[in-house]
Order: sequence, then C-alpha cells, then structure tokens
Amino acid sequence: MVEHGHGDPKHRGAVIRAGEGESGGYAIDDPGLPPHRPRLADEDPKAAKRSERQVFVMFLLSIIGTVIFFVGYFTIELSEDLHMLRLQNTLLGVGVAFAMLGIGLGVVHWAKTLMPDHEMVEDRKPLRKEAERAEAEKIVGDVLEESGIKRRPLIRNTLIGAMVLAPLPGVLVLRDLDQSDDFGVERLRHSLWDEGVRLVRDPTGTPIRAADLTVGSAMHVVPENLRDVPGHGDRLSEKAKAVVLLMRMNPQDFETVSRGREDWTYDGIIACSKVCTHVGCPVALYERHTHHLLCPCHQSTFDAANEFKVVFGPAGRPLPQLPITVDDEGYLVARSDFTEPVGPTYWERGEK
Repeated sequence: MVEHGHGDPKHRGAVIRAGEGESGGYAIDDPGLPPHRPRLADEDPKAAKRSERQVFVMFLLSIIGTVIFFVGYFTIELSEDLHMLRLQNTLLGVGVAFAMLGIGLGVVHWAKTLMPDHEMVEDRKPLRKEAERAEAEKIVGDVLEESGIKRRPLIRNTLIGAMVLAPLPGVLVLRDLDQSDDFGVERLRHSLWDEGVRLVRDPTGTPIRAADLTVGSAMHVVPENLRDVPGHGDRLSEKAKAVVLLMRMNPQDFETVSRGREDWTYDGIIACSKVCTHVGCPVALYERHTHHLLCPCHQSTFDAANEFKVVFGPAGRPLPQLPITVDDEGYLVARSDFTEPVGPTYWERGEK
C-alpha cells in the first residue's frame, strides 16, 4: 500500500512554505542590508583629494564649453561661406555639449566618490505643517553637510560658475531667433508667393512642368524669387515661410472643394504649406494611398483630399493651401500668395 503523499514534494518536506517553518516565520529570512564597503576615498585622504580635483576638472570643462560657445557665437559672423558656417555650427554644438556634459559627469563622479554612500531605511512620517518646519530645515542642513559642499570650496565654486554659465547659450539662442519688433501673425500672413511666381525644386531652383509629375509623387518646392532675396539670414527667414509641399493625385480623389477654391489645383496637382499649424515643424511625410500628410514632431495628420483638414493630432487648423496653375510654357506657378497666415495657430490668438 502506497503511503498518502508519497512522491509529493509538498508532503515530503522538500518545500517549505511561508509561515510553516520551525519558528512559524518565513522560509527565507530578510537578509537585511549588506555590510558597508568603504571606498578608497573614505579611507585615504589623498584619494579623496584626487577625486575632488577630478570633479573640479569636469566642472571646469563645463565652463570651457560655454566659453567655446561664446567664441563661435560672437566671433564668427553669418555669411555665404559654408566653411565658416560649418565652423560656427561646430563650435556652438561642441560648446553646448561640453557645458552640459561637464556638469553631469562632475555631479555623478562627486556623488559616487565623495558623498556618503551608506544605505539607510527611514519610515515615512505623517505630514504636519509648522511643527515639521524645523526638522525639515535640519534635514536640508544635514544633506548639505553630507554632500561636502561646505568643506570643498574648490568643487563648490566651480559648480556655481558652471551652473551660472551653462544656461546662457540657451538664452542667447532663444534671443537670437528673431530680433525684430513686428514678429507676429502679420509677418506670417505674407510670403514670397505671388501671382505668376514659379514653383521650383529646392535646392536646385529647377522649374517644374505639370506634365513631369506622376500621380502619387510629392516634392519639396520653394518660390523662384527666393534667390533674389539679399542676405543669407533674410533668405532663410523667407524660405521658412514660403516652403511648400507639392503632390499629384487623381482629380477624382478630391473629396472636398470649397467655394472659391475650384481653380486652386491643376489636373490633380495640389500644393500646401509645409509648416505645421501646431508648433511649426516641417510636414514632410506623404502617404499616397490615403493622401495623408504627417508631421513627425507630434503626429498631426492632414488630409490632402479634404483641403488638408486635420484628421488626427494636436494641430488646430488645416495646412494653408497655395493656389496654383500653369503658365504659357506649362510650368507650375502660383495664382497668389497664401490666403491665410502660415505656421502655428497660436500666432492668431491675438486677433481673437
């Protein structure tokens, strides 16, 4: 006769479940925290001093990075020389990278080698108001004391210098986006497009014949008179407002044609602003089967078959459509400028 439970690990004692041990506790006791292992800097003052110098060098590297940014920003002027433009971009990028990286690496190295690393468990206390203020201040003081920031002026001073200088490149870049007094919806209402202005490929400037476009094709185009704008900065500013996405569909695929827009397309060729009406990112992804345009920044989706209306995403209004036709030579030209401001909708809030 086979004894009941023979072969069953639960009844043979091979498995001990929680609460069934000899002491009535758990099968495996909480091992607790492992013993603290002191670091080299904890026992050797020379090692601690060496780590302090290393943190100083990293914070100093951040300051040097900010200086490199300033050199590129203030000493190199924008010009048509691509070599100087690339040099400036390199200095700006490298400077900002080192400014941020130096602070990050310095703080991490400081925490790993000099700040206390012992583990502790503290129960969360119930929240009180004024009664806990003094204790909170004491905790902050203890944190500052443990960080060693009071005892290590070399690290403290370079950290303060790096943190003061590091945000300045961002301030300068934001300030330099546009220094004009009339920046607003009126500047975005008008572009280089006008009656008879040819659509040309970017960057070659080649004009586009309607007969050369196949159904399903899409391309990035700019106005032909863009090359007549003097000054590299002004040219970029005008290009940002006038850039257009051109595509060709079957004429029967248009689902919506509003009154007054009957002649805004030519034989299935349609054009719209590439500047997303959400925050101004470039709309560039065209799906020929659904006729949808996607903005890669926040996934706003526009329907070219329905006058570029928003079908998904945070954009607040359709992409402005550019009225187009062909000239006597068969080249695509604009009928007029955009009939509404291009770009983000928030520029129109002042008019509401």
